[in-house]
Amino acid sequence: MLRHCLLSRVLHGTYLIKSLLFLFLLITSNLWAGLSPSKEEQIKGIIANMESAYALVEGYRTETEVNVYRTGRPVETQRFLYTFKKPDHMRIDMEDPHSGMLLVFPDKDGKVLVKPGGKSGFLKFHLSPDSMFLRNSAGQRIDHTDLGLLIQNIVHSLTDRRRGEIRISGQDDRIVMEVLAEDHFLSGVRTLYQFSIDKTRWLPVAVKEFTADRILKRKVDFRNLTTSVDIPDNFFRIDGGNAEDGRPIR
Repeated sequence: MLRHCLLSRVLHGTYLIKSLLFLFLLITSNLWAGLSPSKEEQIKGIIANMESAYALVEGYRTETEVNVYRTGRPVETQRFLYTFKKPDHMRIDMEDPHSGMLLVFPDKDGKVLVKPGGKSGFLKFHLSPDSMFLRNSAGQRIDHTDLGLLIQNIVHSLTDRRRGEIRISGQDDRIVMEVLAEDHFLSGVRTLYQFSIDKTRWLPVAVKEFTADRILKRKVDFRNLTTSVDIPDNFFRIDGGNAEDGRPIR
């Protein structure tokens, strides 16, 4: 009786493992449903190149411009210097609007330090990274803004969150991929994405977001992206200590 019970458990466990394995294979095989073998290999190659390129980056900085649109018309523009150091240190030096404002994540308590008047300003706030005051129009949290997470979201958009065909084209030194997918930050929303990837560095340099019927919602440009930077730890310490200034680290 005991042997029969143990045997039943083993067989049930084996069946469960096989079922999970079958489900995994079914899911992964559907990631590329509707794509030709050549396009599937092309996309897999682009993904591999992006992931390999980002793995070699320890830190980077980029002049970022974010344009927000409503019913296709521009309503807001932000420009800032964005600096990131692995694993999770980021600093934003605002240029427009709120010129001089600094945002650093994480502070010693894991929050976002905000100094409206810059490094020398006396006002400061410590906000949770999921604070609504820090989320942008797309619902994106400040701690979900680095290129590594963008690459992960691109991969999801091309695979498990894809809801349409993938179009690939070339523009000068860029590869542009367009796909309808579940929105990166807004649940229940489908967004048509255009991802521009630098052919030399294999890192994203621009993102455009449209509604499903091709009305522009937002575009983000990463200009003068520099990855060969040595970023000292005190660059992210603006709340006391000897913080570095915001302009070029070479």
